[in-house]
Amino acid sequence: MEQMPERMAARPSWLITQLAVHTRRLVFDAFADAGGRGHHYRVLAVLDEFGATSQAELGRRARMDRSDVVAAVDALVGQDLADRAPDPDHGRRNRITLTQSGVRHLRRLDDVVEQVQDELLQSLSAEDRRTLTRLLRQVLDQHEPA
Repeated sequence: MEQMPERMAARPSWLITQLAVHTRRLVFDAFADAGGRGHHYRVLAVLDEFGATSQAELGRRARMDRSDVVAAVDALVGQDLADRAPDPDHGRRNRITLTQSGVRHLRRLDDVVEQVQDELLQSLSAEDRRTLTRLLRQVLDQHEPA
C-alpha cells in the first residue's frame, strides 16, 4: 500500500471504505464475466434461502431499494431465472419464486463469489477469515434496524 497518513490508515472506517471500493470492482467484474449482476445475486439468494415471497419482502431481506427490486425481478423473470405470479392470499401483490434455471444460475454465481473471496482475502488464513467475518457481522448487526 502506498504510504498514507497514519490518521487514515489507523481508522477502520477508512480501511473498510477502501476495501469496499476494491471489493465492489472485483465482484462487478466477476459477475459480468459470468453473466450476472449483484442485485440479481441478492434476489436469487433470498429466494433460495427463504422461498417464494413478495417483492416488498425481497427488498427488505436483500437490503435493496424497491425500484432496484422491480428491475432485478423483471430481468430475472425475463431470463426465466425467477417466476412472478399473483399471490393467492393477497390479490394486490405478486409472489416471486425461483426457477430451476435460477437455482443453477445462483450456483454458478456462488462459485464466482467464492473465487472473489479467495482473491480478496488470499493473505488471510482460514481462521483469520472466519474472525474477520465474525467481527464485520458484529459491527453490522449493531447498525441494523431492530
